Amino acid sequence: MEIIFLGTSSGVPTKDRNVSAVALKESSGKKWYLIDCGEGTQHQLLHCQLSMKNLNGIFITHVHGDHCYGLPGLLATIGMNGRTEPLKVFAPQGIKQWIEATRELTQWYLPYELEFISTETVNNYELSQFSISTTKLSHPVASYAYSFTQRGLELKLDTQKLIQNNIPSGPIWGQLRKEKQVTFEGEILQQKDFIKDDIKPQKIVIAGDNDDPSLLKEQCLNAQVLIHESTYDKSLATKAKKVGHSYAELVASFAQQVNIKNLVLTHFSARFQSNEPSNDSGHDQKNSINILLDEAKAVFSNQIYLAKDFQRYKLEKSGELILIEGK
Repeated sequence: MEIIFLGTSSGVPTKDRNVSAVALKESSGKKWYLIDCGEGTQHQLLHCQLSMKNLNGIFITHVHGDHCYGLPGLLATIGMNGRTEPLKVFAPQGIKQWIEATRELTQWYLPYELEFISTETVNNYELSQFSISTTKLSHPVASYAYSFTQRGLELKLDTQKLIQNNIPSGPIWGQLRKEKQVTFEGEILQQKDFIKDDIKPQKIVIAGDNDDPSLLKEQCLNAQVLIHESTYDKSLATKAKKVGHSYAELVASFAQQVNIKNLVLTHFSARFQSNEPSNDSGHDQKNSINILLDEAKAVFSNQIYLAKDFQRYKLEKSGELILIEGK
């Protein structure tokens, strides 16, 4: 899988960060998915090698504008680019009502069908290479996390164990790859007894706004990557709770508790300035984005990243998340 960050600011854009949007590419092929669509997302896409014709689904975490105000424009552009096949949009019910009202009031024509799937009513869904599940979070409006788990993995047989049990190579091995039970010489063989258990599906959890990371405990089981907002640092913990957001130490402590291998923080308050040197005399090191990184590293011992717009990451089969493009 590949992850491309299209927007990493919260609330409002900054000079070097747009508001929330993340693209997720399948492990093979060209299909990709968009999680959240803040204002300006379609312009961000112009700077990436992502074709709108290969967009296979849109997922909106909640109705706040920095996560969805770019959706009408993007959907219209997709239509003008000639799409005719249906497009699935997973979103809270309010998004559907808003889009339908916008279409009616602006006489907006789409040459393709929008298939809205209400996040409130769907827990598990299979779409192409992914099994998708949802978790309700804690925020002033209903906010959700989506997990994307790789499906359709080819099982690998433990050939040494098969040989030890006098099961000859040939058609019977092929059957065991495909069927849970196989009869061989009058004996029922269980698939689970002859497959390697060291091959685990890739799983990524992408959360919307949330002031209680512990709600993701079950969702994070067997996940290699958690992408979570870190709007503030711990000096603003009281404010964070009041407005339904998280801070770096809170998220990192949770990630350490559930032993997530890779944590990516995003959705940063505009008060936090980039790490690059600035000629602006008003540049305040007290508000450097490094504060969040240092705070998180103090309680989290695995791989951690602070997301930046246009960064591209690859999740390896080993579970390691690697930055392959962007600083």
